[in-house]
This record gives sequence, structure tokens and C-alpha cells, in this order.
Amino acid sequence: MLSYRHAFHAGNHADILKHVVLTLCLEHMNAKDKPYLLLDTHAGAGLYAIDSEQAKKTGEYLDGIARLWNRIDLPAPMKPYMDALQACSGGLKLRRYPGSPWLAAHFAREIDTLRFCELHSTDFALLRREFKESGRRVKVEQHDGFEAMKAALPPPSRRGLVLIDPSYEIKSDYPKVVTALKDAVKRFATGTYLVWLPFLPTIEARALPEKLKKLPADWLYASLSVRGPATKGHGMHGSAMFVVNPPWTLKAALEESMPWLTQVLALDEMAGWQLQTGTGAAERDTAR
Repeated sequence: MLSYRHAFHAGNHADILKHVVLTLCLEHMNAKDKPYLLLDTHAGAGLYAIDSEQAKKTGEYLDGIARLWNRIDLPAPMKPYMDALQACSGGLKLRRYPGSPWLAAHFAREIDTLRFCELHSTDFALLRREFKESGRRVKVEQHDGFEAMKAALPPPSRRGLVLIDPSYEIKSDYPKVVTALKDAVKRFATGTYLVWLPFLPTIEARALPEKLKKLPADWLYASLSVRGPATKGHGMHGSAMFVVNPPWTLKAALEESMPWLTQVLALDEMAGWQLQTGTGAAERDTAR
């Protein structure tokens, strides 16, 4: 059941949106001296080689991070993200793409706690090797991330950021996301929750955003489509990030960044972006 390997997709348009939002949220968390917990429920391998057989097989990074790599007109909110990517590659050449665990460790401070969960045996081994010398602040587990949320929340510091990024390779992932978030908001109402959503031609994928918007909390929904939906097959033409209890700085940063990202990553004239905010069932369109 665990066939998905992110190495085939590292650095694509979905990773860029996900990691720009994650970076912006981490920077906001760092603005206060108090420590926080970062929980990554589906962590993957943590770091990916752009010249690997998997990355070369799909070439998704070519229409993703490779398009951003040498740009000198980055919107200001995206600079920390790109600086981190250059630090990951160790120079001016694109060699590696960081997963969310690498970015979390890069931005988090020594006082913060990082918890990475991954069930896939191969990716778990790679993740554990990547962080084997990270000390007590990093905990790597071969554990169900949804179950880990129940045990980890609320954190002792009462500050927390949870990234929920399943592959959605099985339909049960969709209701699990909703159930896990409902429970998490009850346990830890002030936590910030980041959920990645794929744009796929399935009933489950289309219904998920509206279900999440009914949660009893403030939310932000940011989407990026790089092309129109496929007429044949099940290719992903875009993705979204749903943020529960978003930092107050996030909306303005995305308003500045999303138009530029859409222009750079667009594959056809149907590329577009959307940014919405709301509370519970209330919804406000702020851009498109």
C-alpha cells in the first residue's frame, strides 16, 4: 500500500508552493523567543538528489525548481526559501532539493523540537540517516503521522506547527486528513496546521477543500495551477495549501508571491492562482 516515493516528484510545482508556505510560517514562528514543536506527519526521505534516477525519470523538477533557480527577480517573501535551497545545494548549481524535514531543521532553532514521521521503510531509513547526528531536538519515527498527532498535541510549549502532507495514493487519506484536523483543533486550538492538497480529477480531491473550510477556526487557502486539467489520465495540474490558524503575515506575503510564481511556472494559458481566507464556513476571496 505504500508505493509512493517522493524522489520522483521532488522540486515540482507542488513542492514549491508547499515549501514557500512552510518557510513563511517557520519564519513567523521564529519571531517569538518561546520554543515550538514542528510535527511533519509524512516526512519522506528528507533530502533528494536532482541527478538521481528517480528525478531524471520524471523530470518534474525541470518545470519546477529549475525554472526558479537563476531568477534575479524573486519577490521579497520568497528570498529565504531560495536562500535555503542554495544552501542545501551548496552553491550556485542545483544539485539537491530539500524535503520539508530539511527545511524545518534549517529554519528551526536549537530551542525548538522537530518530530518527523514516515512509514515507508526505504524513505524512513534515508530520513533517519539524514538526521542521525541532529541531537535531542530531532525525533525520527517510523510511525503513522495521523496517530502521532494525537500523542503530540498539545505540545508542552503550547506553540506548534503541524505539516500534513500525505500522498493521497489511497482514498482513505482524504477522510483521515479531515478527522485528524478536527481532533487536533479540539486538542490544540491555537496550533497552526498546514495541509497540502492535490488537484486531481477525483471526487475525493475536489471535495476536500470544502470540508476543511468548515473547521471551527481561521483558515487560509492558497492554490496554484500550472496548466488546465488533463482531458485524459489523472495527472496533477496544480495543488493547494490549506492553513488553519495562519500567521497574520502569511496572506500579504502570498499576495506578493503567487502572481510571480504562476507566471514563472505556467505551462499553458489556463495556469492561475487563488487566495482565500475565512472562518468556519465563512469565506472571502482576496485574489485569483
